[in-house]
Amino acid sequence: MKNYKFLFAFLLLLALFSCSSRPVKVVCVGDSITEGSGLEVQSKTAYPVALGKLLGDDYSVLNFGRSATTMNRNGDFPYWIAKEFSNVFAALPDIIVIKLGTNDTKPENWNADDFMNSYQSMIDTFNTIASRPRIFLCYPVPVYEIKWGINDSTVMAGVIPVIDKLSAKNSLPVIDLYHGMQTQAGNFPDGIHPNEQGAANIAKLIAEELKK
Repeated sequence: MKNYKFLFAFLLLLALFSCSSRPVKVVCVGDSITEGSGLEVQSKTAYPVALGKLLGDDYSVLNFGRSATTMNRNGDFPYWIAKEFSNVFAALPDIIVIKLGTNDTKPENWNADDFMNSYQSMIDTFNTIASRPRIFLCYPVPVYEIKWGINDSTVMAGVIPVIDKLSAKNSLPVIDLYHGMQTQAGNFPDGIHPNEQGAANIAKLIAEELKK
């Protein structure tokens, strides 16, 4: 009987240890900048990969970026219809980092009310996930060259103010990638997407906020 009690106690402690040592699961929601478009090896240098290395073994970071996607559900390619959106729920994350808005600045996509309503709906939807993840909102990185309709003026005058309102309304933290990457034009070869160093710098800014 004593042996059984000892075995039971051992298994219970082992189970508790396993639960407590589970890595914190971080999901990165975003567009091509998150996915790693333009990088020679996305699977090794996209910012979520660099973020995982910075956070260490206590974290597991998943890249759910999808190129060309918008936050706006009425945009030309809403993140809402991408398979990555469904993957967020299947992952049961502890933390969600949202970095969308760059493609929303295209003239055919931009509508402040639609952007705000879509963003609020995404926050509300992610709040239904059983793991009750912490949600971080990100300002887009600067746009150093107008391309495909993507432009910096809409980031500054449109996207960022909406994110500020949503942050205040939902009591959610904001990661300021816009000002944090303000002087790094050299790390954005096409004016939109970061190179490997730019991706690493984005990861550093996010890591600093997640560790607070």
